[in-house]
Amino acid sequence: MKYIIGIGGVTNGGKTTLTNKLIKALPNCCVVHQDDFFKKPDQIQVGEDGFRQWDVITALDMDAMTNTINGWIENPVKFARSHGINVSPASDVADPEEQIHILIVEGFLLYNYSPLKDAYNKCYYISIPYEECKRRRSTRRYTVPDPPGLFDGHVWPMYLKHRKEMEDGCFNIEYLDGLKSKEEIYNQVYEDIQNTLLNRL
Repeated sequence: MKYIIGIGGVTNGGKTTLTNKLIKALPNCCVVHQDDFFKKPDQIQVGEDGFRQWDVITALDMDAMTNTINGWIENPVKFARSHGINVSPASDVADPEEQIHILIVEGFLLYNYSPLKDAYNKCYYISIPYEECKRRRSTRRYTVPDPPGLFDGHVWPMYLKHRKEMEDGCFNIEYLDGLKSKEEIYNQVYEDIQNTLLNRL
């Protein structure tokens, strides 16, 4: 059985932290990080707000990301092995079709790209308020540092715009409170996934 989990949300909301904990706990679990599909800096346009448009879907090579996800769908065992993930032997399961393979797709614009809309079996979205998001963002060190004013002038307005688009897109999303402790969020999601998978077997 193949199962794809989306973990979306605001920048610095805790998506990667949650993903990394789930990868260690779930069987035959692979991950695709949307951040790995950013285009090169010289391909990122400068918008009317005066900033390079990093926080929009066109800053990402979504075709490549879709192809990567499709590669997992076609052969999760081959995908896992090519990414250094140990897969439980199919002989441990009476019916190899019952063997669970999980893909976590993690990123800030997962639910704003219609070609992947039907790929996810479960969608989570972590949100945190403006002040906390700005505080966390100010403590991060990026390969391309944030220029002054980027958060208020581009990052937060784009987050609000894309969140509204996502909410209008009729996704069945479970919202997570990013102000809860990392353990609380992890326990909530892990338990939910376990219950869902048991019900599908």
